[in-house]
Amino acid sequence: MATRFHFLCSVFTLLIVVPSLLNDVVYSKTLKRDVKALNEIKASLGWRVVYAWIGDDPCGDGDLPPWSGVTCSTVSDGDYRVVTELEVYAVSIVGPFPLAVTNLMDLTRLDLHNNKLTGPIPSQIGRLKHLKILNLRWNKLQDVIPSEIGELKQLTHLYLSFNNFKGEIPKELADLPELRYLQLHENRLMGRIPPELGTLLNLRHLDVGNNHLVGTIRELIRVEGCFPALRNLYLNNNYISGGIPSQLANLTNLEILYLSYNKMSGVIPFGLAHIPRLTYLYLDHNQFSGRIPDSLYKHAFLKEMYIEGNSFRSGVKPIGYHKVLELSDSDFLF
Repeated sequence: MATRFHFLCSVFTLLIVVPSLLNDVVYSKTLKRDVKALNEIKASLGWRVVYAWIGDDPCGDGDLPPWSGVTCSTVSDGDYRVVTELEVYAVSIVGPFPLAVTNLMDLTRLDLHNNKLTGPIPSQIGRLKHLKILNLRWNKLQDVIPSEIGELKQLTHLYLSFNNFKGEIPKELADLPELRYLQLHENRLMGRIPPELGTLLNLRHLDVGNNHLVGTIRELIRVEGCFPALRNLYLNNNYISGGIPSQLANLTNLEILYLSYNKMSGVIPFGLAHIPRLTYLYLDHNQFSGRIPDSLYKHAFLKEMYIEGNSFRSGVKPIGYHKVLELSDSDFLF
């Protein structure tokens, strides 16, 4: 009898508690700070997103779905929701970077690529401590890259390509221990590439092509044990000078080395053939001389080698079909 009594009490308790918990989940409200920020962003972005952003709650209120491009999560105690992802891209947003974005303190992904944003990235970007992916490529952003990006310690993907950034690459980017993909190509960046980037243990892809950068590869890899995980190195279409140092062979994970259209000179070191998975080698339109090491022609992985526009000895031949290298940004997103 006592056992049955306890069972009925347990069932009665569940009938009371479970609906209460469900109500907390279903009707939990979005943090007022995030609601205010999203409404400020909505006001600044214009009609192209307004039509898809309806209702009072950006995370949805039960009757209406979340705003398009807005992803929310319920905090552990279930009392409220926060905005964790904001993706508003390819909708021709015109105007400055919306400052209210930096009030979405729980963002892990911010994707505003392929719009017409202008002006600088605000220094307040450093407030987004949980940010892992920052994608602002294909805009018209200007000024210098703010050093405060170096405060985003969880950042793994940074895409700032195809903008109008100027000045130097901030050495503070080397303070991002989780960074894997860094795309800065097609800007107006000047100066030397910070050798401090070589201390990034997880960096796989570095693209600084099509800028106004100077310096040498020797300066870039002067730190012993640098770039341990680097697979793709794009330095093309800059003003890089000097030769290819033999120490480059220490980057044993390198697969793509893109040096086209620079001011480089000297002979090609035999050590390049010792990079085990080197697949694409672009040396064209520099001032290299001498011969190509025979071991490169016998390399097990090398598929393409561009050499035109140099001063190599006669008899030196390219490798591969020489199709234009076209790797979309999406190839490096995840």
